[in-house]
Amino acid sequence: MKPNAQIHINNLRLRTYIGFNDSEKENKQDVVINAWMQYQASDAYHTDDVNNAVNYRTICKQIISHTENNRFLLLEKLTADLLEICMQADHVTFAKVEVAKPHALRFADSVSLTLSASREL
Repeated sequence: MKPNAQIHINNLRLRTYIGFNDSEKENKQDVVINAWMQYQASDAYHTDDVNNAVNYRTICKQIISHTENNRFLLLEKLTADLLEICMQADHVTFAKVEVAKPHALRFADSVSLTLSASREL
């Protein structure tokens, strides 16, 4: 049996410059990030060794730093960058990232974009 583990960073709320309107370029906006990472977990739970697991704390710190310290015109760019961060972890075989902009549209809670990627190890 080779079960897959799925880590979910749930509703990470950050502020960044995102958008192409003048007001969006001048003022940070809220974004809500969800990231899912999947990996084959048997080595991690058989050995109880952190080196055989995905370090979600490190990934979360990278997501925070990248989001807060850069400017983005499009949700597509920010989401793709964060997906790349998730896929850099050695054990990750699949990742999905959703970035939402709350209040981007009148009468809507948010607008979001989701990207995913997978690889064979």
